[in-house]
Amino acid sequence: MLSDVTTVETGRQSSALNTEKAEDGKVKTLHHIPRPGTKEAERKWLLQQMAAAFRIFAKLGFADGSSGHISLRDPIEPDTFWLNPYGVHFALLKVSDMVRVDEQGNRVGGADKPVNAAGFMIHSAIHQRRPDINAACHMHSPYGRAWSTFGKGIDMLNQDSCMFYGDLSVYPAFGGVVFAQAEGQQIAEYLGPTNKNLIMQNHGLLTAGGTVAEAAAFFIALERACQTQLLVESSIAPGSMGNVVANLKKTIVDDETALYTKKGTGSPEAMYMQFEPEYQLVLRETNGEFLR
Repeated sequence: MLSDVTTVETGRQSSALNTEKAEDGKVKTLHHIPRPGTKEAERKWLLQQMAAAFRIFAKLGFADGSSGHISLRDPIEPDTFWLNPYGVHFALLKVSDMVRVDEQGNRVGGADKPVNAAGFMIHSAIHQRRPDINAACHMHSPYGRAWSTFGKGIDMLNQDSCMFYGDLSVYPAFGGVVFAQAEGQQIAEYLGPTNKNLIMQNHGLLTAGGTVAEAAAFFIALERACQTQLLVESSIAPGSMGNVVANLKKTIVDDETALYTKKGTGSPEAMYMQFEPEYQLVLRETNGEFLR
């Protein structure tokens, strides 16, 4: 039995490819961020991304007790921001659980629940210093924690690593749990004026963006880039089969190619589109429970 097939008339056909040519003849992507028309709708839209990101992170194994937080600058009152409540598992978080605080940590809206003090110190410093950053993610994910031990960035090993070309800083210090305001300011200082991604030595990863979707997609990609880096390093370590028998060597993507790839795969729009399929999946799996 033949399945139903829709045929487009020849004269009405258009390209189905997700790229198009710009005026200068170069290929550009059709990625875009569908921002709502009002600040109230934007707040709801971003909070839904935030709740979904926690569900996705839980599914990926990033939940680790009470460690980890996402912050969101409020689009209506931008000197305040939203944080997840302390001690609630990522897989259970909903929009109504989020807490809105001011720059001093006072609750000004949202759920009447405590927030992680260390998370507040880090995120408040970043939001105050970087008005372009509306969301930031920090989790104690396994491969990010492991690679952060070395206090190094990542090599441009492949297309996905190139998402972070010229957009990754390293904070080469660890002063324990961040309860001091000065430590939060130091972390923000090392993130720098334009970068959105940070490896914190002996601590883990922090990623940021203009939307929660961008920051969350960067986090997932950076965690996997750290995993790839660890796999490559172990394959060529002195005494390993790759080093002794196969004489394997790293091939690094050159700067020009890495920059070109970054523009195509690591833009705010591209990262938003990286997040969208995961968002749609968790929406279906939970029947939208996290939206409430």
